[in-house]
Amino acid sequence: MNNPPVLYIVIPCYNEEEALPITSKRVAALTDDMIAKRIIAPGSRILMVDDGSKDRTWEVIAGLCRSDARFEGVKLAHNAGHMNALWAGMTMAEPKCDCMISIDADLQDDINAMYGFLEAYQNGADVVTGVRSSRATDTFFKRTTAQGFYRLMNRLGVEMVYNAADYRLLSSRALKALLSFGEVNMFLRGMVPMLGFKTATVEYARGERVAGESKYPLKKMVGFAIEGITSLSNKPIRYVTLAGVLCALLGVAMGVYVLISLFKGTSVAGWASTMMSIWLLGGMQLVALGLIGEYIGKIYMETKRRPKFILEEYLHDDER
Repeated sequence: MNNPPVLYIVIPCYNEEEALPITSKRVAALTDDMIAKRIIAPGSRILMVDDGSKDRTWEVIAGLCRSDARFEGVKLAHNAGHMNALWAGMTMAEPKCDCMISIDADLQDDINAMYGFLEAYQNGADVVTGVRSSRATDTFFKRTTAQGFYRLMNRLGVEMVYNAADYRLLSSRALKALLSFGEVNMFLRGMVPMLGFKTATVEYARGERVAGESKYPLKKMVGFAIEGITSLSNKPIRYVTLAGVLCALLGVAMGVYVLISLFKGTSVAGWASTMMSIWLLGGMQLVALGLIGEYIGKIYMETKRRPKFILEEYLHDDER
């Protein structure tokens, strides 16, 4: 690759009014440095996606776009969620870029790792994933649950890069291939490894937010985990089936025990064993129904074929 590539940096934003002034300056300075060093082409851009924010996020983005040609802005008509906002940015960037890097607006992911991303890209990698070198800054609870989540996904047969987030580089052909995926229920951390192109990883240290508050409280983290599990693997249903078989075998064993007790004349109204059996089987049935319901719900959403996002406004070079 002799000529520097056109890079689009896609930044999903939701209520990031406080962070964007800092984020925009840091990312703009980084792109200027990379252009000066001929790592990327002068036509490279920073594309910010407002995911239906309730604060002044879009006003900040629009101001940047109108005053600085390096910025482009996408405004979604409603809050579509982080994955869909990222998808919207990738959709807008794909026709214009040679490669794309996605990063969150809080800049907890080290932007200087992009130098390593682009070096790996120049060496032939179509997918470059940012991997955290350490989780020392996380609380014990978050660190333990995150590591447990990755191990669980691995056991369920989902290919994921350990300790990776949605900080990655995709070449134009990898981006085009990813955008051809038609599912509504998306989990990009599991979808990107399915592409099969040459991949590389770059380690970096994760820092603190530049400003504002975290958009991923415990409730969203749990939902994110459930989304990942049910979007990419059907093994949980198989495990439920296996648990049902085991419960049935336990029921048969209990029946044999009751008959033996009856013939021996030692059968007494066993309140404890009866209640334990009822609660065990009832609980298993509710878990099974809930899990099956998750999958049926996803089938329901897929059959609707609703758009992943609805574009309200797009500010870019052609409008200046």
